[in-house]
Amino acid sequence: MTESSDGQVYDVVILGGGSGGYAAAFRAAELGLSVALVEKDKLGGTCLHRGCIPTKALLHAAEVADATRESAQFGVRATFEGIDMPAVNKYKDGTISRLYKGLQGLAKAHKLTMVEGEGKLVAKDVVEVAGKQYRGRNVVLATGSYSRSLPGLEVGGRVITSETALGLDHVPDSVIILGGGVIGVEFASAWKSFGADVTIVEALPRLVPVEDEAASKALEKAFRKRKIGFKTGVRFSGVTQDDSGVTVSLESGEELRADYLLVAVGRGPVTQGLGYEEQGVTIDRGFVIADERLRTGVDGLYAVGDIVPGLQLAHRGFAHGVFVAEEIAGLNPVPVVDSGIPRVTYCDPEIASVGLSQKQAEEAYGADQVEVLDYNLGGNGKSQILGTQGFVKLIRRKDGPVVGFVAVGARMGEQVGEAQLIVNWEAFPEEVAQLVHAHPTQNEALGEAHLALAGKPLHSHA
Repeated sequence: MTESSDGQVYDVVILGGGSGGYAAAFRAAELGLSVALVEKDKLGGTCLHRGCIPTKALLHAAEVADATRESAQFGVRATFEGIDMPAVNKYKDGTISRLYKGLQGLAKAHKLTMVEGEGKLVAKDVVEVAGKQYRGRNVVLATGSYSRSLPGLEVGGRVITSETALGLDHVPDSVIILGGGVIGVEFASAWKSFGADVTIVEALPRLVPVEDEAASKALEKAFRKRKIGFKTGVRFSGVTQDDSGVTVSLESGEELRADYLLVAVGRGPVTQGLGYEEQGVTIDRGFVIADERLRTGVDGLYAVGDIVPGLQLAHRGFAHGVFVAEEIAGLNPVPVVDSGIPRVTYCDPEIASVGLSQKQAEEAYGADQVEVLDYNLGGNGKSQILGTQGFVKLIRRKDGPVVGFVAVGARMGEQVGEAQLIVNWEAFPEEVAQLVHAHPTQNEALGEAHLALAGKPLHSHA
């Protein structure tokens, strides 16, 4: 095997420094492997700089705005004067900066060879960057995703993606959001809290269509109460824009007018023009096809994160990266299974889920072999204190383990950690019911739900 341009053959060369890429790099280095990590932009990728972290910072600022507006109901006199968007952005960017600095320190501590620039796969074991070649006994493809649009829908001007939306220095008076998935409902929630008039357009029959139907219904009810507009089962047909705003046309013939159109129709894989297919990698609709051990079918070549079909979540990419590093090191790790990965939508109210939805469970085991329990947060003391509404829904195999968890309500994302342990360890409701949950906490709702499913509904009307 010939050497790289820098005179070294690495154990692992990683193309992409986002959640999947840097996790693979750090874990491989911990296991004593030599690592070259190629990143064209900033270490941390989309999640840290243009995705998870900045959007959640905006959503926290939105939560503070709502708490200020609603403070009187808690006996606190406060005056809401408005949103200082440059100051919000300063807070958001400061959060990103601190995390980025920490990540750079970790990369240095792991003694990685960091390569700045746009890389391309030019052989199954070689990544080329600005004319220099980096050869690896193993190569990991971790090039991430981009904000998709629709055919014929050109992004620019007042037609924006989430990346542009995160950089706005003002709160729009009105926004139309194309797409009612995670990105769409999170921006809708934040902008509404900031004072914007928001309308979501979703082609599928319900908001957050990949979630359990009960979660969609609860979110739609909450959004109606918050006066967030949405149109489901309606298709976009076109948009025109001028200096003052956009006019969005729907296939129904209706036209909507707003300051901006946010295109939030999902994310596509970054794989085009990077040499993957030329080296024998199978590509389907832009995605890299890999097996459960994330092997591409080309010897020594792996793929992780958003370029692999399935959930597009930063923590999935992170888990992929750790798995691949351990696989290369010969540790024979357990594969990452999508259904066991926790999912959180950080709008108000939050949606948290892990495992199978009711429909998926019924399809897998038969409707007569599935039991469902809904526990209303009205019976949870901490939820009453917080003034939130929602539920915890458990899905189990009849006389068997819990296979799915869905929750809607304030801070429910913080409860999905225990839920993923229950689902992934195939716990029976009777086993979870034995555990003592602190009172008063929202975590207690999980205990109460499992008590009810185990036939001991002390605080529910099951």
